[in-house]
Amino acid sequence: MHNHNRASVLHQLRYALGHPGRIPGHLRRLARDTWLRLGNRDHVAYYRAVMRSDTARSPRAAVGTRSYRRWVALGKMQFDYLVRHGLRPEHRMLEIGCGNLRAGRLFIGYLDPGNYYGIDISPDILIAAQDTLVSYDLRDRLPYLLPVKDLRFAALPDQAFDVVHAHSVFSHSPLHVIEECFRNVGRIMRPGGWFDFTFDRTEGREHHVLREDFYYRAETLIDLAAECGLRATLMDDWERLPHRQSKIRITFPGPETSEDHAAGDLDRPGEAVREQERPGAGWDQAGLRGRLGPEAGRAVPDLAEESRIGSGASRD
Repeated sequence: MHNHNRASVLHQLRYALGHPGRIPGHLRRLARDTWLRLGNRDHVAYYRAVMRSDTARSPRAAVGTRSYRRWVALGKMQFDYLVRHGLRPEHRMLEIGCGNLRAGRLFIGYLDPGNYYGIDISPDILIAAQDTLVSYDLRDRLPYLLPVKDLRFAALPDQAFDVVHAHSVFSHSPLHVIEECFRNVGRIMRPGGWFDFTFDRTEGREHHVLREDFYYRAETLIDLAAECGLRATLMDDWERLPHRQSKIRITFPGPETSEDHAAGDLDRPGEAVREQERPGAGWDQAGLRGRLGPEAGRAVPDLAEESRIGSGASRD
C-alpha cells in the first residue's frame, strides 16, 4: 500500500537522487508514453499501444515479471489464493487481462476442459499466450482467448461465469474504465459467483503516473461498486501475501451463498461488509502437480516489487 503521491515532483526528485541509475530508463518511458498518448486519445487504445511496445521487447516484462522465476511464482500465488477461496474444477472462469497466461496456465490445467476464458485488450500479448499454451502442452484443455476493445463483455453470454478474476488490470485503468466493468460484469455472472480484482492502493491522495499506473483508495472502489448495485469487500488476507497490490471481492448472491466460496481467515476489521467464509472444496494437489509440472508445488518467494521513478509498480 502506498501513502504518498508518486506523481508529485518532490517524490520524483527524491527517488531520482536515491536511484540515479534508473533516471535514463524513466526518461525513455516518459518520452515513449508521451508519444503514444499523442496518437491515442482513448485510454484503451493508448494502453494497447503501450502493451504492443512492451511485448515486442519481452512478453514477460510486458506483464511486469522480467524473470521466469518471478513469472512462475506470481502466477502460482494468484492460483493458490483462488483455490483456497473456493475455485473448483467445474467452475467456469473468466480472466480479465489474462496476458501471457502467467496465472492462466495454472487455471487452465486445473479447470475442466473448456472452462477457462481469457480476454485482453492486447492482441500482441495474446499471441504470447498461445506460445504459453504450446510450451505447457495445454491445448487439449480447450481454453478460449479473446481480444477485446473494452470491458462491456458484449461478446460473452449472460450468466456464463462462476468466477471472474482481474489481476493488475485496475492498477492501469482510469475510473471510468473500472465503472464500465462494474456496470456490465453482473450480466455475465452466475448466482453465487464472485469477482476478484487487484488494484494499487493508497490511503493518501489518489493519483496516476503517466496514465499507466493508477492509485486508488479502497473506499473509492467499494463505493463505486455500491453505486453499480454490487457488494464489495476488501480481502484482508491477501494483504499478508508478498505483493504490493490490494484485492477486492465482489459477490453475487444466489442459491449458493458466499459461504460456499471461501474468503479465508478475514480476522481483521475492514472497510466494507465482512463475511466469515469457510475454506472451499479440497483439491488433489499431487494430481495437479502432475499436470502442471514441478513448479506448481513450490513456495512463493519474496515478490516485493522494484520501484521505478514516479511509479513503484510494475505490471504485476
